[in-house]
Amino acid sequence: MKASAAPNSAPAAAGRRFPIVLDRLTQISEGLAVGLAASLPWSTSLTSTLLGLWLVTLIPTLDLRSLRRELMTPAGGLPVALWAMGAVGMLWADVGWSERLAGLSGYHKLLAVPLLLAQFRRGGRAHWVVFGFLVSCVALLVLSWGLATIPGLTWRGKLSVGVPVKDYILQSELFAICAFGLIGQAVEIWQRRMRLALVLVLVAAAFIGNLLYVETARTTLVVIVVLLVVLGFRKFGWAGMLGAAVIAAALSVLVWNSSSYLRERIMHAVEDVQIYETGKATTVGLRLGYWRTSLADIAEAPVLGHGTGSIPELFRRSATAETDPQSVTTNPHNQLLAVMLELGLCGGVVLAAMWTAHVVLFHGPSLISWFGLVIVLQSIVACLFNSHLFDFTQGWLYVVGVGVLGGSVQHAREQARVRGLS
Repeated sequence: MKASAAPNSAPAAAGRRFPIVLDRLTQISEGLAVGLAASLPWSTSLTSTLLGLWLVTLIPTLDLRSLRRELMTPAGGLPVALWAMGAVGMLWADVGWSERLAGLSGYHKLLAVPLLLAQFRRGGRAHWVVFGFLVSCVALLVLSWGLATIPGLTWRGKLSVGVPVKDYILQSELFAICAFGLIGQAVEIWQRRMRLALVLVLVAAAFIGNLLYVETARTTLVVIVVLLVVLGFRKFGWAGMLGAAVIAAALSVLVWNSSSYLRERIMHAVEDVQIYETGKATTVGLRLGYWRTSLADIAEAPVLGHGTGSIPELFRRSATAETDPQSVTTNPHNQLLAVMLELGLCGGVVLAAMWTAHVVLFHGPSLISWFGLVIVLQSIVACLFNSHLFDFTQGWLYVVGVGVLGGSVQHAREQARVRGLS
């Protein structure tokens, strides 16, 4: 009898162990998501490593039903649809296959959106991901202020003063996201926990102060105005939006008179346009040139575009003997133009639909919804002046933010429906 019981006891033990293994993998994948968010401000190589580990630990814990559910929603399905269009778009690109595959690589990260949505819809600890990202950005903020203000330092930044890693464009975007996330939370808890709210406002002020007095991207200034107006409307309706616009105008006057750095940045942009019109290359002028060239190329293939990976060749083809070498680029500095160059109006419609779906996903009163809306709106505004979805860090910031926060929002809504039915 003992011998005959042994064959049945092994499967039973394995069955008991298997859920334990899946539970452990779930915990590990959530921990890796926290590390992934925390690594974004600092290291591309670390982020890449954590992405691989996260994917390996996540896949065994997902079931086809939950993944299919995300693919059937606009928030999860449209990113995959845009990737699929990019893959099909390789077929009509008039460049080599190495260029086509390189072009498609910018779309790959979109495939992670439904995976993250499925992972955090089942009740993942999104608040730890948010906290890890915030702590990482606070550490970067402290280092940035130190490099900018401590006297006697022989090294003050990687490429700009107060920018220790990566570049000032990314750093200013990260700081704007954190500032408005903290302001939103402070507004949320103001009447219940006033002291904590004041602390959050002070930390947000440190982020914004760094943007205005240390180093900023001009695009981020536009982002700040947009987020301030949206926050006012979200909390207090049209009156709040008008009040936010008045506050933005008053702060603009104050900062303009107190920050010589910011005045120089804005005036330099105006001068760049004027100089560019005389035929000399400038940063802002080159961007205008990229847009003009892109629009002309889109007009040649308006419906389906020139194919995935064709952007470098299009700009090389448009160059003449008199063209400044800097005008030949692989990046048109506008996400919509970048997609439409390769996939035409069809691709542009899918991109716009994806952004709209993600804005709608975070249409709600919860704090997590506000965090997600900040991520999406910041990316949309920045993508008017950059091709951030194709960039590594900014692209993954968008994907992780939408996936983690979107999954958490969907989980909360499902729980509320269950409580409503019970």
